[in-house]
Amino acid sequence: MNIDIYADILCPWCYIGKRRLSAALALLDRRDEVCVTWRSFELSPDQSRTPGPSAAEEILEWRGKQEGAARIERIRTLGAAEGLELNLHLARPVNTFDAHRLVHLAAANGLADAMMERLLHAYHTEGLSVADLAVLIRLGTQVGLAGDKVRATLEADEFTVETRRDEQGASALGVTGVPTLIIDGGQPLPGIQSLEDLARLFAARLADGRGAEHD
Repeated sequence: MNIDIYADILCPWCYIGKRRLSAALALLDRRDEVCVTWRSFELSPDQSRTPGPSAAEEILEWRGKQEGAARIERIRTLGAAEGLELNLHLARPVNTFDAHRLVHLAAANGLADAMMERLLHAYHTEGLSVADLAVLIRLGTQVGLAGDKVRATLEADEFTVETRRDEQGASALGVTGVPTLIIDGGQPLPGIQSLEDLARLFAARLADGRGAEHD
């Protein structure tokens, strides 16, 4: 079974969804028959590379003080239930294009999941800028990539084509938000589902044979 996950580092729901996805996959008896691929999706492709207002400040501006505060608390609470510390007051939205290229580099070295995890933690928990070259080099080396390779990749245009191809694929599939799951090339499915629902979905797909072929 092939699972493509369209996600963006800026999205706290993607971090929550990643935790639930991992937990659901861990429940499968046939986990080794599942191939997970992270796909690039920029929520704010025109976002500056320079950090500005925090995610919490932006939510309050967009939704108003009362509704915004309730949304911030809901995200924090749901994250905590998954063992995550989501600090929206520290996270400052930035352009994520280079971060997505870094995930593609990591994927080429079998480290995509670890790289996505480290980026999400860096942004949502530590409040680091995932548009900063020095930060990305450090995060890359922490998951096992060579620092000089990360620098060379990000200072050039490597994996630009792959990142744009993911984004074009998302558009062609009708993906408009993240996290979104595509199972074996099927229709887009919401990535935010309960652990139980995800586990049932994956088990059913494997049982009916549609997950028999994988990379």
